[in-house]
Amino acid sequence: MATFVLVHGSWHGAWCWERLIPELEQRGHSAVAMDLPVDVPGNGLAEYAVVVEGAMPTDDVVLVGHSLGAAVIPLVAAARPVAQLVYLCPVLRRPGKSLAEQAALDADASSWDLSAGRTFFDDESSAWTDPQAAIAAFFPDCDEETAQWAAGRLRRQYWRYWDEPNPLTGWPDAERRAIVCQDDRLAGIDWARRTIPEVLGVTPAELPGGHSPFLSRPAALADTLVAGL
Repeated sequence: MATFVLVHGSWHGAWCWERLIPELEQRGHSAVAMDLPVDVPGNGLAEYAVVVEGAMPTDDVVLVGHSLGAAVIPLVAAARPVAQLVYLCPVLRRPGKSLAEQAALDADASSWDLSAGRTFFDDESSAWTDPQAAIAAFFPDCDEETAQWAAGRLRRQYWRYWDEPNPLTGWPDAERRAIVCQDDRLAGIDWARRTIPEVLGVTPAELPGGHSPFLSRPAALADTLVAGL
């Protein structure tokens, strides 16, 4: 039995895994999710990693990082041994690079305008104040009830990690996998197919749909996660 430690992305919280966790449990595994302190001023990747470490059990851990969470899990694996790292619809952060630098390298990763529908505050945070824009970005293949529920749960996000460099000097020594979605508007499939093998050295598994398969197709995501053990 594996324990999946589920690390969410920007603006999200542990709530986004609520449909995936029962699917993993039905397949004989356990899962842990936590709220990263994305809505706390001054926090960045190191603080996020500490929270993940605090939620982890000790043995046979599979770390799953979604979107921004994919930039957090290598820091955790550099500090503690894990069985596997799974990059889910990832925002990749090469060692030593800031997210701003990474965005310049991966300019073709997405053509989606993430600024539309967000309010930017003077304290360097942002929030999704237009639910329909959030749905279009994150949840376009979810049913309407799920999409509205999820958009209403999105939190404020502070952006220290935009300019802070990834403190790693190299990738941690752990098995790596990636899962991507063919209609993802934020981590485009053409970019993912080209860049993930180059950067991570693995060919990603592919699912249909958009950026949030844990909500739109949790059973298929659970099958893919378990199949790679």
